[in-house]
Amino acid sequence: MSLKKVAAHEHGLDLGPLEPALQQRLKTKSGRIELCPRLLAEDVARLEAAPTSAGLVLINRRHTRDCNSWLHNVPKLVSGADRCTLLMHPADAATRNLDDGARVTVRSRVGEVTVPVQLSDEVMPGVVSLPHGYGHGREGVRLQVAAEHAGASVNDLSDDLRVDALSGNAALSGVPVEVVAASARLV
Repeated sequence: MSLKKVAAHEHGLDLGPLEPALQQRLKTKSGRIELCPRLLAEDVARLEAAPTSAGLVLINRRHTRDCNSWLHNVPKLVSGADRCTLLMHPADAATRNLDDGARVTVRSRVGEVTVPVQLSDEVMPGVVSLPHGYGHGREGVRLQVAAEHAGASVNDLSDDLRVDALSGNAALSGVPVEVVAASARLV
C-alpha cells in the first residue's frame, strides 16, 4: 500500500474480504490477550493492603465543551453555567454542612484552591472531582476570554511527591484532599 495508490482511488480501495489475523499478530507468550499481566495482578495485594484515609481523594475530569484549555478562549463555548466546579457526593457534603453551589476550599499537601461545589451522585462517596485545564487567572495569561472565566487549576493540588509505585509515573489522580466551606479555616 502506498499513498500514491490511495490517491489514485478517490472513492476508496476494496481490499477484499476481512480475514482473521489476530493469532498471527498476537505476540504474548500465552497466545492469548492478556488483560491483566502478571505484574499488575501481583500489585493488587499492595493496593488492597494500603491504608485508606478517612478523608477525600481528588480526581480530575474533562468537559466536552472544554477540550483541555484551548476552547476556554471561545466566547460561545464558555457561556452558560460555571463548569469549573468541584463535584462532591451529597453524603460527603452533608457531613461537612455544605450546600450545592457553596464556595469551598480544597486543600492538598501542596496547595489549595477555592471553587463552587456541585453535588452529584455521579461521583462515589469519598471522591471529589475538579476539571482540568483551568487556572487562567495567572499573570502572563494572554487569553482575554479565558482569563474572564479563569477557574481554579487542579495542578495546584497535584502532589509532586506522589508517584505510582508500579509504573514510576506521577500519580495525578487520587490525591488526598480536605474540603471545607470557603469561610472555614483549614487546620
